[in-house]
Order: sequence, then structure tokens, then C-alpha cells
Amino acid sequence: VRYLVMDEFALFKGHRYASVVMDAERRQVLWVGEGRSREAVRPFFVWLGEHCQHIEAVAMDQNTAMDLEVQAHCPQARVVYDLFHVMAKFGREVIDRVRVDQANALRQDKPARRAVKQSRWLLLRNPENLDKRQAADLNELLSINQPLMITYLMKSQLKQLWYAKNERAARWRWTQWYNQAQASGIEALKRFARNLKPYADGIIASAVYPLNTSVLE
Repeated sequence: VRYLVMDEFALFKGHRYASVVMDAERRQVLWVGEGRSREAVRPFFVWLGEHCQHIEAVAMDQNTAMDLEVQAHCPQARVVYDLFHVMAKFGREVIDRVRVDQANALRQDKPARRAVKQSRWLLLRNPENLDKRQAADLNELLSINQPLMITYLMKSQLKQLWYAKNERAARWRWTQWYNQAQASGIEALKRFARNLKPYADGIIASAVYPLNTSVLE
């Protein structure tokens, strides 16, 4: 086993969780344990024992507990942060925040306010998944609202970090994206970029190890 995928899932409908680890190449579940803390996932690495030295990369979401246990037991392994989780977080923390702020700023213009309030799925969906009418609605919205336009473009550019041809290109893209976010004047975007910065190496690592958690999910 060289590449691992780690994730968590809810047990029943309460606030109880379990963690699961999969062999990324063979798509075989290796281990499941209750809980999602460092103590909960540590038994997997204890069980793995000396084989930890063969692990080259581990894909996960931005789970600090899993990240720290990988560093402790497989210090030579690269952590790769999953595209879907980061983009979903961008949608919640940036797109939703900017959309609400823009809707509030348009209280005196009810048609425009309604259009912004109802634009969530247009802004979150990938452009290739929009039909002609939806694409036209999105283009019209972005043409008259600069903060939403900037946020939407930054979402697209952020996604491209995971498709860089090599690590050097990925690092250049990250630097450009981060600097543009800080120069955007949009507080939610600036804050998101600052919070994402400690995870940059795990995003850049995807250029070398194109791993994700989608199969495991």
C-alpha cells in the first residue's frame, strides 16, 4: 500500500462519527474505527506498524486530527487535500456570504435583490452543468454585480490549483490566487484565503499525487 484515502462519516443521525481508511490504488477499505479524533484514528497507524514507511501520500479533507496522525506516523508521506471539500467550504464561506451581503445592499431594488437571493445554485454549479437559460441568467447577474463576478472568477481559479501540470506550476497558481484574493477588497474572500494558507502545501501536493476522497465517499 502506497496511497491512502481517509475520511469520516456520521453514525446514525446524531453527532457521533466514525473514521475510515482506504487503499487508493486497490479501492479497498482497510480499516474503520469509531470517532474522528487523533486518538480515534491512531489505532490504524499502530496496526500498520513498520509499513508506515511505505506510505507516499494520503488524501483527506481539512481534518487536523488525521493530518497530525499522518505526520506523526508517516512523516515522509505527503498530505493531499481533497478538491471537493475545499470548494464546498468556499461555497459556504465566500459565495454565500457575498451573495447575502449583496442582497442586503439591494433592499431598495426588489427585483435585483430577488435575483441575487435566488442565484445560489447558479453560482455554485459548474458552468458546464448549466443549460442555456441558466447560463444567460448567470452572465447577466455577473455583468451587473462586480463582487459576485470577482467571487465567481476566484472560485474557478481556485479549482484550477488541483489541475496544475507540476508542483512548480501549482505553487505559482497558489501564490497568484492568494495575492488576488487579498487584493480583492472582499472581506469574506480575504479571510478564506488566509485560513486556507496553512493548507497550501496539501493543495499543491495534488499536482504530484492526484488523489481525492470521492471514491471512498
